Amino acid sequence: MQHEITPVRPLLDSRGVLLEPGYSKGLLPQYSRSAIKGGALRIKEWDYYLITCDDFAVALTIADNSYMGLDSISLLDFQIPWEHTNSPMAFMTLGKRNFPSSSASGSVKSGGRHHKISFEHHGDYRLLTFHMDKFFDGKPIDGEIRLENPPQESMVIVTPFAEKKTAFYLNQKINCMPASGAAHFDGKTYRFEPGAAFAVLDWGRGVWTYKNTWYWGSASGLVDGVPFGWNIGYGFGDTSAATENMLFYNGKAHKLHSVQFHIPMKRKKYTTHGGCCSGSAGRVVDTADYIEDYLSPWTFSSDDGRFEMDFVPIIDRAACTDIKLISSDQHQVFGRFTGRAVLDDGTVIKVKDFLGFAEKVCNKW
Repeated sequence: MQHEITPVRPLLDSRGVLLEPGYSKGLLPQYSRSAIKGGALRIKEWDYYLITCDDFAVALTIADNSYMGLDSISLLDFQIPWEHTNSPMAFMTLGKRNFPSSSASGSVKSGGRHHKISFEHHGDYRLLTFHMDKFFDGKPIDGEIRLENPPQESMVIVTPFAEKKTAFYLNQKINCMPASGAAHFDGKTYRFEPGAAFAVLDWGRGVWTYKNTWYWGSASGLVDGVPFGWNIGYGFGDTSAATENMLFYNGKAHKLHSVQFHIPMKRKKYTTHGGCCSGSAGRVVDTADYIEDYLSPWTFSSDDGRFEMDFVPIIDRAACTDIKLISSDQHQVFGRFTGRAVLDDGTVIKVKDFLGFAEKVCNKW
């Protein structure tokens, strides 16, 4: 089932329960933090921007997870390949970052003594600025990137959680935003040229349950001079009303059904300890357990045959955190897609070595 939300209406009823699960092609559900009944410490709000061109990328996040806030800057160079992420945290932010209730207006800023991130909304464009004194190896990073905001359809998903009636996930993905500007690090300028760089906004609001695993993939670029991209994902909440899988072509959204991520597996290895007296080195031994092999080629398939892709990874932006009650195992893998996608009218869009990413994340938060 793919239920499309068409009226503009409040997201939640007086009990804090979703009024209408489903999807839409614009931000029709109206979010209000004050209407949430799911517990102040469970509210999660974030704005995440990823700006890419063929050779490099910048990712910026401001998040308020109530008990913990996060500011994050990532720089990725696909030619080396190399990446680094620095994510200062603050505790008990509890909505103090004053996120806008809509992606269509408002600005958000965050920072500390040694870093600043700002997302400003100026109507027909967005301005992202960032600075961090000691981003990597004691060296600073800074940048300013402008995103054009042309009229276009987007992916909006409204998802309940079966375990808790007042838990929900409201998410909008705006793909294919034209980008221009630059990031500066270690004496090098990473310049995003108009017509060759695009951005996606991941705009999230919700009350999440404690333990979740999700899969997400996204790409934005040009095919024969026309803006094209996609959002694919699954893994959390009750998606019986709708999935978040969608294609974007020339400003129009085309709904997909189910898409599956096929991540290759490999045997888990461990290293034995060598003999302390003999001086022998340890041995690498295979186990019977299998784990994801994120840097081997993936495939993607759909139940209706409208999204069939091969994916060759370039770099795994991996992060693992475990502080007992809070843990996260993240693998955001950037690479190149080759395959086909089919629009609602049957038009086949073929891509070859099309830059994008796919991720698997396991969180207890």
